[in-house]
Amino acid sequence: MEHHEHSGAEGHDHAGGDLTRTAISATLHCLTGCAIGEVLGMALATAWGWGDAASIGLAVALAFVFGYALASIPLLRAGLPVRRVIALALAADTVSILTMEIIDNGIMLTIPGAMDTGLGDVGFWAALAAALFIAFWITVPVNRWLISRGKGHAVVHAYH
Repeated sequence: MEHHEHSGAEGHDHAGGDLTRTAISATLHCLTGCAIGEVLGMALATAWGWGDAASIGLAVALAFVFGYALASIPLLRAGLPVRRVIALALAADTVSILTMEIIDNGIMLTIPGAMDTGLGDVGFWAALAAALFIAFWITVPVNRWLISRGKGHAVVHAYH
């Protein structure tokens, strides 16, 4: 079965509700990769005694790694060559992950004491949950806009 990449908004017949549901699904996918990266990055940075900047840097890097990895799985299962999978994953998730990471890390930095608490502190987890929740709802319209124009998650939609 041959899959075709959508190059633009034409060919997308997304009614408003369908488009929003697709954007929410794409953002949930993004949130999963971001949350795995954030938690793992913060846990490793805490264990290694790193400061805020290094901790955030590691968490963001891992969020991208896990986000791209999760985007790649269905593409690899569809039999696409690795080179194509990488290009599609980058096109599908870069803006979404970047938006989510800027928002959630910005929030973590603005919540007093959030970055100073340890992983065993409920305050850290509450702040991270709040930051990811807010980042999710800010990223949904970004993904909706991208998908409506045949960009972002729309480039991999045919493979799901």
